[in-house]
Amino acid sequence: MIIMRVKADNILCFNDFEINMSYPKKIVNSPVENEWLSERTNFRYKKVNILMGGNATGKTSLGRILMMFMNYFKDGAVARFIDMISDFSRSAHLEIDFVTMNLRLYRFTFKANMKNDDGYDNSDITIEIKSVRINKMDSYETCAAKLDDGIKCEHTTYDKVNTEGWSFIFPRDITVNTPYSLIGKNSKYLTVLEKVLKTLDPAIRKVEELKDVDNSYVIRLDNRDVIMQDGKIANEAILSSGTKAGIDIAYIIASSICNLHDFYYCDEIFSFVNSDLEKACLSIIIEKLGDDRQLFFTTHNTDVLDMDLPKHSYTFMKKEVRDVGVDISCVYASDYLKKAEDSLKNAVENDLFCIAPELNELYDLIDLN
Repeated sequence: MIIMRVKADNILCFNDFEINMSYPKKIVNSPVENEWLSERTNFRYKKVNILMGGNATGKTSLGRILMMFMNYFKDGAVARFIDMISDFSRSAHLEIDFVTMNLRLYRFTFKANMKNDDGYDNSDITIEIKSVRINKMDSYETCAAKLDDGIKCEHTTYDKVNTEGWSFIFPRDITVNTPYSLIGKNSKYLTVLEKVLKTLDPAIRKVEELKDVDNSYVIRLDNRDVIMQDGKIANEAILSSGTKAGIDIAYIIASSICNLHDFYYCDEIFSFVNSDLEKACLSIIIEKLGDDRQLFFTTHNTDVLDMDLPKHSYTFMKKEVRDVGVDISCVYASDYLKKAEDSLKNAVENDLFCIAPELNELYDLIDLN
C-alpha cells in the first residue's frame, strides 16, 4: 500500500489538515530510485518521507491515523475511527487516497455527524471506499480528479481491497508493553541484528538464535547473556536504551532487505542513537527500499538534512495557535528550495519555514527567584 494523500478534520490533533505525497516531475539522477509505480511511470509518489517539526506537531498522531486506517482492512471495525474523534460536538472527516498493487487508486472516506451525547450508531457514521483504474499515462492528479468527479468509479468494501504488509514502530514510551518485532528462522535477519547491536554496543560479542526455543535469541556480552524470546527481553536493564532501540532498527533494515512489507512508519526510533548511526541506518533502509514501497521517517535530528535526498523528501509539520483552536499544517521544502545547490540545513537553521519553537516561556524562568 502506498499513501498518496491524507485529509483529516476533527481527528486527533488535526483540523482541516492535509498532507500530499505526490510530486510534480521526475528528477534526473535522483538518489532515490524509481519514485513512481513500477508499471505506471507517470504516477509519481514520494517513496521517502522525512517528517520533521517541533514537539507536538502531529508526527506521531499521523502515524496513529495511518496505522488505524490500515488495520481497518483486517476486520472492518469502525470503532477505531470513532475513538480518534476529538470533539463530538462537531462533525469529523477522514479521507485517505492510496494505491495497491492492482494498479488502482482508492479513496477511503470516513464521516461522522456531530453528537450531543457520547453515543454513535450506524446512522451517524458513513464509510465509503471507491477506486479508479490507473491507466498507462495517468498521474496521481489525473486519477484523483476522476475520484473527485465520480467518473468511472468502482465502489467496494474493506474486505475486497487487496492490501500488502506494513510496519509501524513508535517510541517505546508509547508502546511500553509491546514486544519487539523479530524475524524468526531468517539468516539475513540474524546477520542484521548482530551487526546493528554490535555497532551500538561494542561490548556485544555475538548474537545467536536459540536452537531449542522458537523465536528466541541470545545477546552475548563479555560477562552476561541477554535472552530475547517472542520479542520480550528477559533482563533488559543490562542493555542501554540505544542498544534496545537497535532491535527495532534491525527489524526495519532486515524487513526492507527481505521485502517483507511495502509500507514503513518509523517514529523517532533513533532518539537514543548517535546522529551518525542514525544517518547510516536510514541510508541503508532507503537503499534497500524496493519498488512500489514507501517509508515515513520522523526525526528531530537536523543532520539528516545533509543527506543526499531530493528536496521533496522533506516535509515540516508546524503548529499555530489561533484565537480559537490550533492548526497543524505541512510545509514542503521543495516549495521553497528550487535549486539543487540550495542548502536545506541552512534554510532550517535560519528558520525559513517558521518551524522553530517559541522559547520565551522557557527564558522567563531565568527571572524566577
